[in-house]
Amino acid sequence: MGRAFRLPEERLALKAGKGNACPRVMFEKVLIANRGEIALRVIRACRELGIRTLAIYSEADVDSLHVQLADEAICIGAAPSSESYLKIDRIMSAAEVGDVDAIHPGYGFLAENAHFAEVCESCNINFIGPPASVMRKMGDKNLARQYARKAGVPVTPGSDGIVPDENEALKVARKIGYPVMIKAVAGGGGRGMRVAHNDASFVPAFYAARMEAENAFGNPDVYIEKLIANPHHIEFQIVADKHGHIVHLGERDCSIQRRNQKVIEECPSPLMTDGLRKKMGHACVKLAHSVGYQNVGTMEFLVDNSGHFFFMEMNT
Repeated sequence: MGRAFRLPEERLALKAGKGNACPRVMFEKVLIANRGEIALRVIRACRELGIRTLAIYSEADVDSLHVQLADEAICIGAAPSSESYLKIDRIMSAAEVGDVDAIHPGYGFLAENAHFAEVCESCNINFIGPPASVMRKMGDKNLARQYARKAGVPVTPGSDGIVPDENEALKVARKIGYPVMIKAVAGGGGRGMRVAHNDASFVPAFYAARMEAENAFGNPDVYIEKLIANPHHIEFQIVADKHGHIVHLGERDCSIQRRNQKVIEECPSPLMTDGLRKKMGHACVKLAHSVGYQNVGTMEFLVDNSGHFFFMEMNT
């Protein structure tokens, strides 16, 4: 695919009309809608590319390193994230005051919020991430499973969609057979997930998953899928441009977990063979093409002991 961006000296050459490379759009200033380590990584990347940075920060982060190292910084609210880093209106106000070309969301916070991407687009500010329309398709785990099925990518057996109540959920669980996993359609990080091994354990697990999902993501909806015994959790990174070119960058094994959250990521996966890598990589690219994906993303799969893989979700 080639490099996504040019080095500073190449950029200057293009501005001066030198060289035979095709001109391409380049940002002058980027607002970083995040803090801490991820903000520092974005600042470093922008500095290497000759792009100015605007940091935002809460009152509690006034002395943080990302605030000190950015070219400019604007305070957007009080310490709680709900009063600062999650306030779209304040972030957009800072973007207007700072006269930025683009906003980099980092990860977490608003990085997978389709509404935020939509607001950026409506304000003619580049959102460094997938388009809002694509994020809506793949950011919802239930919808993502539907698109995977349409693309011919295997998914774990489970409900056809959101299960609205306890009775419907029990029917699905009995149909696919225990043990099952109850999963929130929104969010991630192991939140809103519960395992049930029988009817007696299913009901409290169902309500516990819904409650946790509501508290963590503001969305109580859940779906049901078959629990794969002792699976390998394999993730593939993909990169896609705006012209339909998509590649995968190989896999990482995230099977070592605690409370459904990854502890160690191993690359390459000790489970992987050349044949399996080719099949899973092809499935990733095929699914990304089917939804018109752009930018970077992570496809997550479960692989059983027989080498069968199942699409689980995508981090957009």
